Amino acid sequence: MQANDSKLILVTLLVKLGVAAAVASSLARSTRFKRLLLRGAERTRSETLKLVAWISIPLTLGVWVRERVPNFLAADLSFEATVLLGLLFGPTAAFVGGAAMALPAVLHREYFALAVNLAVAAIFSNYRQFVDEEDVWSFSPLIDLSIYRWIRRTVKWPHLDRQIFLLVLIMAVQLLLGFVSSLYSVRYFELYSRRWPLELAICACAPVVVGIPLKIWNAVRIESKLEEQSRLLLEARLDALQRQINPHFLFNTLNSIASLVRSRPDLARELIVKLGNILRALLRERDAFVPLEEELAFTDDYLDIEVVRFGDKLRVVKEIADETMGFVVPSMVLQPLIENSIKHGLEPRISGGTVTLRSRLEGDQLVIEVEDDGVGIEPGRSVTEPVSGLVREGSGIGLQNVRERMHVLYGDDAQVQMVSRPGRGTKVRLSMPVHAGEREEPRHMRPAVAR
Repeated sequence: MQANDSKLILVTLLVKLGVAAAVASSLARSTRFKRLLLRGAERTRSETLKLVAWISIPLTLGVWVRERVPNFLAADLSFEATVLLGLLFGPTAAFVGGAAMALPAVLHREYFALAVNLAVAAIFSNYRQFVDEEDVWSFSPLIDLSIYRWIRRTVKWPHLDRQIFLLVLIMAVQLLLGFVSSLYSVRYFELYSRRWPLELAICACAPVVVGIPLKIWNAVRIESKLEEQSRLLLEARLDALQRQINPHFLFNTLNSIASLVRSRPDLARELIVKLGNILRALLRERDAFVPLEEELAFTDDYLDIEVVRFGDKLRVVKEIADETMGFVVPSMVLQPLIENSIKHGLEPRISGGTVTLRSRLEGDQLVIEVEDDGVGIEPGRSVTEPVSGLVREGSGIGLQNVRERMHVLYGDDAQVQMVSRPGRGTKVRLSMPVHAGEREEPRHMRPAVAR
């Protein structure tokens, strides 16, 4: 088949660019396609064949449309698609995809189509063996910029640029296939022109058509990598926040144990066990969320140590609603608040005081409160801040920790509020969303306890 009309060729080249972009963008919007594409070296052979099917089926239909619809030559992207399969997925994928896309042409008596597609698959899948994967993904369809970068690099450090080599290879194969089509137009179709300016445009268009899907899918890869890095950073950040422990608490506890070793060895032994439980919980791998019942069990060990340290000066009251025990909360979220209440609220008071823990449901929100009747916060200090707000001076390391973790885990769906009355105490209120499926059946139901 021969195409010598200049306008038809130019329109066909423009439409080919649009078809390549449309097909690549449509595939990139498919969650299943993206999942298979992003598996990379972990992809199995069956998954690779599924990817080949995703790409080849619409383009095989394009070859069939080219056969059936007069002058709609841009629907046939079999050459560029075979190049793409060879570069991305290797010989098996390229052979299978190239053969599938040649089938409509062979049925239309273009018998050379199968052999040509298999030869193209062999050339570009072999090229893939000699370059890094990132060299393929970074291939640019902006030909002029590629040449400009190559000239600058070559002037400074003469070498063979793989990007330019791939560009020239695609154009050379396209030129050769156009020559074959001009000799055997009945047995093989490829867009060509006997006028060299148009033939040069055809050859220049081929690497652009190959590069467009690479750019679109590489953007998906980069986005996925950024999301993965953000997720890992978030996990590391949460892990660091969860493992924080006030060194003063550790030193004071060890001093308390040392003072009890001779006078009350059994109690010293009990404190060592509770301190070991706390350290073990801080060091082991923990989920970001735990049932409220488990979180309270962790704080019990901390409070038992503090009660021994402060004696009768420290009282603990729990007003925990039974129905809240199975709901999940951020792990280790209560201990920093309790520590703040004791250190900043009760320690300055000669007579000590009471720390009260409360939990309840308010609609679709789980509310947890930590309140003390200590010295409060002097006037002029910030007492109420949203979870997404900046941590201001005077809010305390523990409260800063909790604010940051709540914001990381819930965003603007959660609130951390602190209300203080000087001389009468401080209350910190956590409000977080409760979603379906979050509740776990507690191992046992705890009644409200006063200690």
